[in-house]
Amino acid sequence: MDTFDYVIIGAGSAGSVLTNRLSEDPNVTICLLEAGPKDWHPYIHMPAGFIKTFYDTRFNWAYTQEPGPYTAGRRIYAPRGKTLGGSSSINGHIYNRGQARDYDTWAQQGNRGWGYADVLPYFKRMETRVGGGDPTYRGDSGPLTVTDTNWTHPLCDAFIEGCQEHGIPRTSDYNARTQEGVSYSQRLIFKGRRVSAARAFLNPALKRPNVHLVTHAHVTSLVLEGRRAIGVTYARDGRQGASMTVRARREVILSGGAYTSPQILQLSGIGPAALLQTLGIPVRHALAGVGEGLQDHYAPRTVARVKNIRTINEQVRGLSLWGEAMRYALTRKGVLTIPPTVVYGFTNSGESPEGLDLQFTFTPASYKEGEQGVLENEPGMTCAAWQQRPESRGWVRARSADPYEAPEIQTNYLADELDRRVTVAGIKLARKLLKTTPLKPYYDHEDFPGERVKTDDEILHAATLRAQTTFHPCSTCRMGPASNPMAVVDDQLRVHGLEGLRLVDASVMPRILSANLNAGTLMIADKASDMIRGKAPPEAAVLPPA
Repeated sequence: MDTFDYVIIGAGSAGSVLTNRLSEDPNVTICLLEAGPKDWHPYIHMPAGFIKTFYDTRFNWAYTQEPGPYTAGRRIYAPRGKTLGGSSSINGHIYNRGQARDYDTWAQQGNRGWGYADVLPYFKRMETRVGGGDPTYRGDSGPLTVTDTNWTHPLCDAFIEGCQEHGIPRTSDYNARTQEGVSYSQRLIFKGRRVSAARAFLNPALKRPNVHLVTHAHVTSLVLEGRRAIGVTYARDGRQGASMTVRARREVILSGGAYTSPQILQLSGIGPAALLQTLGIPVRHALAGVGEGLQDHYAPRTVARVKNIRTINEQVRGLSLWGEAMRYALTRKGVLTIPPTVVYGFTNSGESPEGLDLQFTFTPASYKEGEQGVLENEPGMTCAAWQQRPESRGWVRARSADPYEAPEIQTNYLADELDRRVTVAGIKLARKLLKTTPLKPYYDHEDFPGERVKTDDEILHAATLRAQTTFHPCSTCRMGPASNPMAVVDDQLRVHGLEGLRLVDASVMPRILSANLNAGTLMIADKASDMIRGKAPPEAAVLPPA
């Protein structure tokens, strides 16, 4: 039985940052457990390789959601990274922090030190913003390299011009003072390679003698001694592997993500008592909020057929694909270096008082129905628009006491009436943005939802037929004061009622961000590292008046 100061479960975005920051102290030892393999495959590092790792179960948990009230009976695919870097090694590369009000809302819910002025210094110290930016908001010396998408396309330029025609301004930086506007996306790609959390944070840490990494380590349970977490039980090489235990002198840190972290807690007897009793798991610590409150972004995609110009659909097929592959090999440039979403925009739907409540994206490509990431043969372009801060919540629950059985995932997309209204408004906006004057020379016809779909009820029905996850699950182990019966951790990310156990990942977000979640998750881990080490946080940012 090995003993370390800290045992970290999960070498994903949060685990990579934690390992890096905590191992800066040469007097502590760290054991990092990762269920997947090392990030050895070239597809992980080539930006376009996400299409391959999207379904590859060697590097992907490949979960499936339960049908919900507005998914038309579909079981929506829910990929999650299972390798060094976690989902940051298989995601769409986008870097988006969210709005100031997201974090201010967290603080207003009783989470001290989590307002925007408090977390901004962590965003800044993590990043190197290539191309410059307002130093009030952007960093220039961190390990995380953030670049602008430098691949352009006439359809993208026309789309951005059309947004301006529609009253949506062009922005130079949606991660600075205001998110509002439209621009080419910011991404975690540098010199033609993915900037995963493993590349930016974990790889440097693995060179230190006080870090011990164990891959293919499937965690089966936390080890509790009374009310204190003292270790972790895991098996290598699947069910047939021998069970092993590693102890933590100081803390066990659970960073498995919004699906895996609550499942591990439940398997360890920590969670809703009624659920655990139903599964035959002895209740070690009743905590009602474990697994409850799941949120995600639900995105319907409006697709139009294109004429008079080549789209990505044609550029990555046949001889053109070989040409792009050669270009990438020689120059690290071209279509194989871009994120799946090329243009990003943020605006208000008019349906809620939430300010910028809609995020929309544009790509000069289209994808086969029901096959995410698989390009169509016909020329196409896609505009997706989704609600930034949905009200609907679901859950993640262990199905049995078997640690190898995937959890039950029910996101309950569009269960709230406001979510349905904003989603319909988003499709209406996407339709308008695909029909602006600058895009007119290239617009052929609407493929989906189709011109026959006109009323709000018809639009909502169309959304239920094809909308997909945007891969942003969170809030299954929410942060909040002990007075909140659904809070799982306090504002120091310590599990309520237990000692020696913290959660550090997207599961602790009290409410979903107006953003892709990778940037926010990295920030949470960086801030948590100071808490764990007992370091004073950076001085809160001084922000200009709104």
